[in-house]
Amino acid sequence: MTENQKHGLELSIDSSSQRPLKIGKTTDQVFHGDEEEAETMNPKPGIQRYLVAVEYIGTRFSGSQQQPNCRTVVGALEEAFQKFIGQPVSVFCSSRTDAGVHALSNVCHVDVERISKRKPGEVLPPHEPGVVHKAVNHFLQKHEGDVTVVDVRSVPNDFHARYKAQERTYFYRLVSGPEALSSFEKDRAWHVPETLNIGAMQEACKVLVGHHDFSSFRAAGCQANSPIRTLDELNVCEVASTPYFPTSMERKQRQGKEESENEEPHSETCEVGFGIRRRHRCFVVTARARSFLYHQVRLMVGVLKAVGTGDLTVGDVERILEAKNVSSARPMAPACGLYLGHVKYDLPPAPH
Repeated sequence: MTENQKHGLELSIDSSSQRPLKIGKTTDQVFHGDEEEAETMNPKPGIQRYLVAVEYIGTRFSGSQQQPNCRTVVGALEEAFQKFIGQPVSVFCSSRTDAGVHALSNVCHVDVERISKRKPGEVLPPHEPGVVHKAVNHFLQKHEGDVTVVDVRSVPNDFHARYKAQERTYFYRLVSGPEALSSFEKDRAWHVPETLNIGAMQEACKVLVGHHDFSSFRAAGCQANSPIRTLDELNVCEVASTPYFPTSMERKQRQGKEESENEEPHSETCEVGFGIRRRHRCFVVTARARSFLYHQVRLMVGVLKAVGTGDLTVGDVERILEAKNVSSARPMAPACGLYLGHVKYDLPPAPH
């Protein structure tokens, strides 16, 4: 027995007593959470509900949710599950992601009834989560291989991946430097040719953290009833660029334990030999909250990037927030740098 999902395009949904409806024909917005739990109907006896965490590269998906004539994450998962158990299933995600947006861990739930293949109609005990994990990955990897199950847990039949989520964490990757973007970074990060001032960006983050009216960071088409959100965390830090391979000097330093704390191997001033790519600087913006407005994270990153390049000041960010109008914000960051990093639940410890 399946559940219906809410119709419409939205990054985040608000408190509502309305039962989720069937997904519309065009859904490519990021969907993040609700303010209250939905009524859920227990499946018939013999059905086991699984909580499934998946990672995926969003480049070749038209978003996460099922759409007609489009390749989607949910579509790929439902196809793999059907090949595993021999009957159709419905997969429900905790968060919807746009076309081009990636996930380190998006979470969904699915109801599975294990029917004997030798004796049709005979209901067998549910599969262990580890069996589901391996079997579904087997069928996923037979095709494009750009979506992978990373964890599976058996949960009660009224556990809803969307409504039980307590918190969502997003990461956004920017690479900075005048060199052409590496082929290994294509569609994985936002390339900013200018130098980014990380100190100014960190100060701008402080303006946005907290309980605010985020109308200036709410894209047109958002169907949330309220623009008020609590942003628990927003920060930016510099990390090693990827893929990272140590230079001969770095290898010697590590072998001889002669690394200096003041040395910055990624610095743009480092001399490199012929045929060795000069590394970009890589920055990660982290945003954490229970739920987000439609395109809120990408709009905030667009403003932070403008602060980093000097096009905006921290004072400008304060004025943008107070304007409560999305037209006052800078163009939003592209989808390619956004990653759904983690969805938090209150779950008992996993059995050993």
